[in-house]
Amino acid sequence: MNKLGRGHRDKVHQFMTITGAGEKAALTVLKASDWHLDGAFDIFYRQPHAKSFIDVRHLEELYNKYKDPYADMIMADGISNLCTDLQVDPQDIVMLVVSWHMKAATMCEFSKQEFVGGLQSLGIDSLEKFRERIPSMRAELQDDQKFKEIYNFAFGWAKEKGQKSLALDTAIGMWQLLFEENRWPLVDHWCQFLQARHNKAISRDTWSQLLEFARSVDPTLSNYDADGAWPYLIDEFVEYLNENGIIQKGRMKEWL
Repeated sequence: MNKLGRGHRDKVHQFMTITGAGEKAALTVLKASDWHLDGAFDIFYRQPHAKSFIDVRHLEELYNKYKDPYADMIMADGISNLCTDLQVDPQDIVMLVVSWHMKAATMCEFSKQEFVGGLQSLGIDSLEKFRERIPSMRAELQDDQKFKEIYNFAFGWAKEKGQKSLALDTAIGMWQLLFEENRWPLVDHWCQFLQARHNKAISRDTWSQLLEFARSVDPTLSNYDADGAWPYLIDEFVEYLNENGIIQKGRMKEWL
């Protein structure tokens, strides 16, 4: 490793610290990823051997540290304590990414299987490693495919147990959080429209189709097809934009 430049040596050391991998494995995956750390992490954690670097006893200790005293789960208080130790606000969207990696079934809850299995798959067995992975997990929101997966995961994660639809207030909060990272200029108008005209729970179809609409239809609606197969609620939203002068002749009002 002495032949490497300082920048490459630093990446090798960082990779070894976060993953627990040896120098040889670190060099192999970093070279394969053209020395991009995020790419190297993806390569490394896709390999079956990654779990062998994790000390499951440490995962058990972490789980027990945050587990609820009256239930075999990590509940809201435990997650709040975890966020404090990670130096992350509980409302930070990166906690949604964490929940996605853990395949959590419900907001503000981690079962033992979700927590231990999720951290094991991430190659994390200490708070230090967890903190060091937060920036790369946040960066996953900038990947279009991963954002779509996280977005679709959020529907089931955020809805009440036993419900098929997502409560409107919860849906609005999630949209504002998600589109703050992956900006959609019409998100505030969409939320105002729902509160004024809809005031009902959101179906999974509407949830998933809205992302497609936000990605494929220009904010000025210049390429919107009125005969397209959009849910009725999205068609009504387009009418709302036009009726209220938010969109005028293929342009958004600059002050809105």
